[in-house]
Amino acid sequence: MASPETTTTDEHTALEAARVHKRTLTTVVLSQILGGAGLAAGISVGALLAQDMLGSDALSGLPTGLFTLGSALAAFLVGRSTQRFGRRLGLAYGFIAGGIGALGVVIAALSDSMVLLFASLFVYGSGTATNLQARYAGSDLAPAHRRGFGTSMAMVATTVGAVAGPNLVDPLGRFADSLGVPALAGPFILAAVAYSAAGLVLFTFLRPDPYLLARRIAADAAAKEPGGSVPDPVPKVGIGVYVGATVMVLTQIVMVAIMTMTPVHMRAHDHEMASVGLVIGMHIGAMWLPSLFTGVMVDRLGRTPTVIASGVTLLLAGVLAAAAPGDSLGLLVLALVLLGLGWNFGLVSGTALVVDATVPQNRPRAQGTIDVLIALAGAGGGAMSGVIMNATSYQALSVSGGVLALVLIPVLLWARSHRTVTV
Repeated sequence: MASPETTTTDEHTALEAARVHKRTLTTVVLSQILGGAGLAAGISVGALLAQDMLGSDALSGLPTGLFTLGSALAAFLVGRSTQRFGRRLGLAYGFIAGGIGALGVVIAALSDSMVLLFASLFVYGSGTATNLQARYAGSDLAPAHRRGFGTSMAMVATTVGAVAGPNLVDPLGRFADSLGVPALAGPFILAAVAYSAAGLVLFTFLRPDPYLLARRIAADAAAKEPGGSVPDPVPKVGIGVYVGATVMVLTQIVMVAIMTMTPVHMRAHDHEMASVGLVIGMHIGAMWLPSLFTGVMVDRLGRTPTVIASGVTLLLAGVLAAAAPGDSLGLLVLALVLLGLGWNFGLVSGTALVVDATVPQNRPRAQGTIDVLIALAGAGGGAMSGVIMNATSYQALSVSGGVLALVLIPVLLWARSHRTVTV
């Protein structure tokens, strides 16, 4: 039976964790609002900027490939930094690096330098990786039955900036033009300011560090167990890590490939930039806004039903995008909304699977490694999407992506037959 002193200490620890968790969510929400605005720039006009500068459609997927490749390196560095120093420094510096990259894109557009453009897009990817990594801060101190909600709160805040960003393409373009900057570089001016501000918010207010506190609580709890001691610094992870990683990687490939080529497809059918901004803005809103409900869905219905919903929704998105006439704005909006929703289902459920299968001692390293794979998957999907569309069609690209999403179902069946395995 626990002594009164032990009970009092445990209650104090739980209250401290709850207080810090609440403060963490508030800080992360603010930073994600800013980060969402920075994230939207590359998605909205990155492909179009490269298309203008290169004079070719075949390599218009390269910007997405570059900034997602840059986000892979950033995800690795943020994960390793968190393992040693906590969430605050890694997240803050990642956002600030993204802001520097966005500024470099503006300078590249001014000087018409393709080398600087590609290098800057690579650095700009740091913001994308950091925006995703911040979702983990929302689950560090969350109780096991609220992990989906903790993750979703960190994600849903991104919606505000991410939806506003694409719909500011026209006014930002006019603002850039008034400064003598190419109009398509306008959203990157916003990204430079927004990413830098997000980094400063995290650096200033993410105290005490949620990961470091969670790790200390876990170590103290282990030491109090009969015969307990400080746990292995890097214990093995559960099978759920591999399942969650596969879910997130596949959904990323499908989403990035179709999303990247949609602005190019729309431009070829004479849609105005305001229409492109609307479609991408609605898509990004569907990526992030449902997170609040998805978190509850994951916690109450379970991880598996949500993963299945992801695969089915992405298939519907791909089929609808292929079937929509090129001049049908409404159907393209619906297809891209479904694409964002399917990605959201996959990311929230996959994140919860990873958190379930890890402990604080190994969680940041696993999370960083997985986000590297997600970024590489996005880089591949973005870079190849232009090549595939140029060789076939937007319709073939969309249907192929939807069919690929169905691979999630056999992955789940495999996991159920190996769920007792620890690797």
